[in-house]
Amino acid sequence: MQLPDLKLQNITLDTDGEIAIVSLNRAAKRNALSAETIEELIDVFSALPRSGARAAVLRGEGDHFSAGLDLVEHHKQERSASDFMHVCLRWHEAFNKMEYGGVPIIAALKGATVGGGLELASATHIRVADKTTYFALPEGQRGLFTGGGATIRVSELVGRARMIDMMLTGRIYEAEEALNVGLCQYLVDDSEAKAMELARACTEVPPLSNFAICSAISHSRNMSALDAAYMESFVAGVVNTQPASNERLAAFADKSAARVKPKN
Repeated sequence: MQLPDLKLQNITLDTDGEIAIVSLNRAAKRNALSAETIEELIDVFSALPRSGARAAVLRGEGDHFSAGLDLVEHHKQERSASDFMHVCLRWHEAFNKMEYGGVPIIAALKGATVGGGLELASATHIRVADKTTYFALPEGQRGLFTGGGATIRVSELVGRARMIDMMLTGRIYEAEEALNVGLCQYLVDDSEAKAMELARACTEVPPLSNFAICSAISHSRNMSALDAAYMESFVAGVVNTQPASNERLAAFADKSAARVKPKN
């Protein structure tokens, strides 16, 4: 892959083979998401699908993934309701680029994954937490309301009742409890190493299949059941007849392909 030529101040971009490594680089602020950081996320995830990246790992510098909205910036800006509405729309733009862009994104979580940081994580396709990771939506305690898609994505992950509980009471989810309710799919000692392992597995999947998995499933949420079934059939028609599929089906037929079975 070829790194896009972007002017970034709050994010760093690196590669490991066909994997893009996207790092939030505001460790002194616990990787709080400023308006400028959101614009950089839009730039990065707009460019990655055209860069040749086969997967991406999203991580944070320092001890935390992201503490969410930069509250100090928000307080100092003294934004009007209209101003903040447009800020939120930019957050949605960034997170939609991630969720629907067609490149598998694996979040390597640690420390604070709260508020807007949880909204950011929920826009990725796979979330890997380590034992230090904690999840919360403290907006209610701060007199705020979520504005970056938690009502869509976090409620889909954990259910509306749990999300409302988190916002009303400040409930924090950690470790096994967070894994059990669906805030992350993996709980490991080293989230970044596991995220890279998963990203490498994603690079073995044909790009067209990755694109379908990382966009069509999310699009189906926005459709009626009848329309979703039609869309799924159409996508399957395209993906399941691609040359890469034919090669793998031939390997299955001649028994040279690995079988799907548990390790033990």
